[in-house]
Amino acid sequence: MREPVLTLARVIATVSLLLCANFSWAQGSIQGVRMWPAPDNTRLVFDVNKPVNHRLFTLSNPERIVIDIDDARLAKPLGGLDYGKSILTGIRTAVKDKNNLRVVLDLKGKTRPKSFVLRPNKEYGHRLVIDLHHSAGKAAAAPVRSASKPASSVRDVVVAIDAGHGGDDPGASGPRRTKEKDVVLAIARKLHQRMQKERGLRPVLIRDGDYFIGLRKRTEKARRHKADLFISIHADAFRDARAKGASVYALSPGGASSEAARLLAEKENAADLIGGVSLDDKDDLLASVLLDLSQTATIEASLDVAGHVLKRLKGVGKLHKRRVEQAGFRVLKSPDIPSILVETAFISNPTEERNLRSSHHQYKVADAMLGGIRSYFYQNPPPGSLLAKLRAGERKHVVSRGDTLTEIAQHYHVSLDTLKSMNGINGSRLRIGDILHIPSES
Repeated sequence: MREPVLTLARVIATVSLLLCANFSWAQGSIQGVRMWPAPDNTRLVFDVNKPVNHRLFTLSNPERIVIDIDDARLAKPLGGLDYGKSILTGIRTAVKDKNNLRVVLDLKGKTRPKSFVLRPNKEYGHRLVIDLHHSAGKAAAAPVRSASKPASSVRDVVVAIDAGHGGDDPGASGPRRTKEKDVVLAIARKLHQRMQKERGLRPVLIRDGDYFIGLRKRTEKARRHKADLFISIHADAFRDARAKGASVYALSPGGASSEAARLLAEKENAADLIGGVSLDDKDDLLASVLLDLSQTATIEASLDVAGHVLKRLKGVGKLHKRRVEQAGFRVLKSPDIPSILVETAFISNPTEERNLRSSHHQYKVADAMLGGIRSYFYQNPPPGSLLAKLRAGERKHVVSRGDTLTEIAQHYHVSLDTLKSMNGINGSRLRIGDILHIPSES
């Protein structure tokens, strides 16, 4: 049987279709835009079908940013954004030089823009990211303790609570598509709420919304608040859905060494980094010794507080690791702030994902972390803090037959949680002859 002969018209039509398809594939397509406003910056993410070349420049009177994207078009109109909490007032687009796309960002004030492209990951495809850093006048400055306070006054212990991930970084996801960034923010807010009621402790939320913060920016914010502790909250994931349990991490020696090398290489920019001591006017040997001393003490304190938190988490559910682990997490690398990272559960485990979605369970996790933090600082209060004053004026009680923790707390007019935390008691059992530390009434 003879094959049908293609007519000239059919050949031309076929070639035209192929050329159009190739042109459409070759041209960049802006498929949508997402936005995450933060207190001191706004992140815009344009979803694109392929890597794109772009140029960015700013214009004034009025303030705006122009982004020219080569060989690109809009797949659909850009809309659906709420500009209320951002520095933007709107987004406009136009065709430039027939094949290029111009995007104009109208602004409420001055900003410092930064742009870059990202490759696909499990959650998203190719992306063009525009970070708009608010000017000094616009940015929400972090409140810090006043330096003019009288020397005789006492201060609260400051705890920086860091909810991991955020914005276009969702973290891990569970079988029901629960996002790590959402559940850890919920736990962080509950821990903040509980800690606000604690005498002598002052919590600070590093992230209080669905926006992205760089890892070093998180520790820098904690430092601006003069934090005594940095706790980063996460939810683990593994390819085997049977993995479960909580873990607590402190910085590893290897992670400390790499950070020390970085800081020494940039010591002129690391002024007042280790407890108020500047490195930029020290020779390399002295700077190295000072940094090593600071890091060693910080890691020891981190391991100690991590142990207290792990002990309390044991009462909430299964532990994945029965001892404090050490790793080189970048968010733990502050040389002057004891820092721990808590993996609250495995979001990849269906049962633990369900728990993480539960407000009741979130409070249980928050209370366990608070109990560990409280216990550590009652036993190791920073000098000049209210907790140190309470510790200095403490009384002692020798346990006798028939004593209970509840009765002892009532007798001395202190809370049961305070009594247990100050003495590192996790349960309720007492032994005759035990000596309990009772905080002062001042």
